[in-house]
Amino acid sequence: MKIDWAALGSVFGVSLLATVALVGLFTLGIVGLSKQETASANGGSATLARSGAYACFALCAAAVAYGIFLIVT
Repeated sequence: MKIDWAALGSVFGVSLLATVALVGLFTLGIVGLSKQETASANGGSATLARSGAYACFALCAAAVAYGIFLIVT
């Protein structure tokens, strides 16, 4: 049995990058929602923070759906 170390390293690198990107996007969404609450408490407009947070959550959901699509097909 021969292990293709280059392919294994490539899969590891892509998996690590995708994980960090998804966690980062989700974190940005949570931060956006907390800024929205702070802005509304201070009497300001919070639509930009809310829509940015929703965009981050939508990108996370799209990435998860794409991953499921790749597994199923």
